[in-house]
Amino acid sequence: MRPNSRFAQVQPFDIDKVASAAGADPDVLRLENLDTDVPPPPVAVAATRRSLEEGTGNSWLPFTGLPVLCEAIAAELRARTGIDYDPLRQICVTSGGTSAVMPVLLATTEPGEPVVLTDPTYAGLLQRVRLSGARPHLVPLRVEGGLWRLDREALGQVPAAAALLLMSPSMPSGVVLDREDWEAVARVCERTGAYLIYDAAMERIVFDGHPRISPCQVDGLAERTIIIGSMSKEYRMIGWRIGWVAGPADIMSRIMVATIYNTTVASGYHQYGAAAALTDPAGAGVAEAAAEYQARHDTVLAQLDGLPVVRAGGGWSVLVDAEAMGLTAADLSARLLERGRIAATPMTAWGEDVAPRYVRLVYSAEPVERLSDLRARFTAALG
Repeated sequence: MRPNSRFAQVQPFDIDKVASAAGADPDVLRLENLDTDVPPPPVAVAATRRSLEEGTGNSWLPFTGLPVLCEAIAAELRARTGIDYDPLRQICVTSGGTSAVMPVLLATTEPGEPVVLTDPTYAGLLQRVRLSGARPHLVPLRVEGGLWRLDREALGQVPAAAALLLMSPSMPSGVVLDREDWEAVARVCERTGAYLIYDAAMERIVFDGHPRISPCQVDGLAERTIIIGSMSKEYRMIGWRIGWVAGPADIMSRIMVATIYNTTVASGYHQYGAAAALTDPAGAGVAEAAAEYQARHDTVLAQLDGLPVVRAGGGWSVLVDAEAMGLTAADLSARLLERGRIAATPMTAWGEDVAPRYVRLVYSAEPVERLSDLRARFTAALG
């Protein structure tokens, strides 16, 4: 093949390799992938089925999202941020949240410009920065008091940036950024002229009473923030592949062009299902699902008490420090599968200095009952 510089630094996912090695053995704990057994909202299923039966979603148009969904997203964002987004000019529907990342990067960065992310971060964010031609600048997360915390000192030393690409709670660590973190982000954005690209896919899946703080509520960030949302995590609608982007009207005009020329349009059938979930008076089960994920998270930590597992502030996963146990992350992942019948992914492609020493344990698809022998499985793996 001819060389292609876009792929020079891109690292492959290991999730599919671990999943393939695990096969279909029902005894294996599936802690490698962000699927979930918590069902999607019944109203979303009913609306999607109705759209299929009636054929209402069988269209190429409108390219940037059905009005009913864009209006539902605008109402959702108004409740979360206090900001009124114009459904036509400031919201664009995408084929899942991660599919929104590349159009946003193409609209906000030039080749070679730095984009700030945390280490660890979601590999789908980090590798897309590289594919876009921008350059990742990784700011470490530190373990303090048993929790992940943003290294604000390192963040404050960022010399230049086109954008900061951040999640809260973040995959894979579950770090939840507090107001002081977002204020530090605002200072960097002000100093460098950067956009904040905020992946809000898990914003309401928080534990232990952590306050949910939208960066749009912090002085200086609302006019710089581009929000990426998704139906996959909070609403458990992974297969729908519906996400969105919302932000200032001027930059959204470019993002819409990039989105249209990338995927043309998200599934119309699924957009009706997403709109039904977002407007469900009962809340689409988001709070109940978050409580279930916390119960699973707490079970994992109780089972692995005494091992180097870092408590998450929210999300669907925790990280275990393989190097603290005298192993590489790849070795621990292999042992967990071969000896403990646990499928878990090494964080090789999820950072630079911090992430590669960790293995991720995802609890979104395994109920508390299945997690109750996690310690015994770890003991078998490490023995």
